[in-house]
Amino acid sequence: MVPPFVRQTVREMEGYSPGEQPEAGQRVVKLNTNENPFPPSERVMQALAGISSETLRRYPNPTADAFRDAAAKLHNLSPQHILAGNGSDDILTIATRCFVPPGGILAFPDPTYTLYGVLAKLQEAKAVAIPWDRDWSLPIDALVGSGAAAIYLANPNAPSATFVSPLKVAELAKNFSGLILVDEAYVDFADDNCVVLLEQFGNVLISRTMSKAYSLAGMRFGYAIGRPNVIAEMMKVKDSYNCDAVSILAATAALQDQAYARWTWENIKSERARVSSELTQLGWTVLPSQANFILAAVPTGRGKEMYLGLKEKGILVRYFDLPGLQDKVRITIGQSHENNALLAGIKMLTAAGKAA
Repeated sequence: MVPPFVRQTVREMEGYSPGEQPEAGQRVVKLNTNENPFPPSERVMQALAGISSETLRRYPNPTADAFRDAAAKLHNLSPQHILAGNGSDDILTIATRCFVPPGGILAFPDPTYTLYGVLAKLQEAKAVAIPWDRDWSLPIDALVGSGAAAIYLANPNAPSATFVSPLKVAELAKNFSGLILVDEAYVDFADDNCVVLLEQFGNVLISRTMSKAYSLAGMRFGYAIGRPNVIAEMMKVKDSYNCDAVSILAATAALQDQAYARWTWENIKSERARVSSELTQLGWTVLPSQANFILAAVPTGRGKEMYLGLKEKGILVRYFDLPGLQDKVRITIGQSHENNALLAGIKMLTAAGKAA
């Protein structure tokens, strides 16, 4: 029984459901939560090895200035353009608290990252999910006409891995007076990004994460890129010490090793093309991906059956029991041997189905 002192909004809502995590020691091929399959940079490990007891005894720098300096250098901006967060989910939470008033509207194309709706409800705001136009095109008119205080756009989108060009995002920004948060969690695997729009549009804010591209999902570190006057307001809303000293060191080291990061991205993109091609040859329909995962329709139309069959073989992929997604599974691109295991498992299940 829910205690009576819990807020009514929380009592009535459903929380975010993360992808399943294997138990300690359980051996699986884990292709369900979009982690980078390669280890962190050696620079990260060296930074962690050098942590002193004094670093842990003291509070961290409250604004993660070492990281902000590194991110500013990478993006050719000033540190005042950067806000560090405890994962990009923290950035999303800060943005929602800062830009979406209670009773207001947060709009987003749908389907997308389901945390957006959860954050709106926690803010006592209304979540307005607007269906993507045909071929996953951005529904600009519907978004502008939604009456929203803010629009969140995952780009590349999850779970589709599709990408909206900066030109289309600019068209949206030109016609919308509220905040547009472009959630670029997967953008390092894409052909373009929207950071360039900050120069022209003061209502555009970019969210990034270190989880996917930099192999730091276990550290929880993300950041926002926006105009200094926007970032300054978000600074008022964030927790006092929202990033710990260890994660600041690791994230800064990772960002500074661009050569290694880009090597992992190119490997993942190469494997993404191979897996997509082989699945297509097996009769699957694979959406063109700009992320480190693919969304693929099972030839039989029974996505849940494929998900459960692979799980029995120790291969985890993601299944969404939602309209428009029930015939599909989302597959994280792993290292080549993991992808080989996936493809072998799919072939075995397909053969068994034909024989039945």
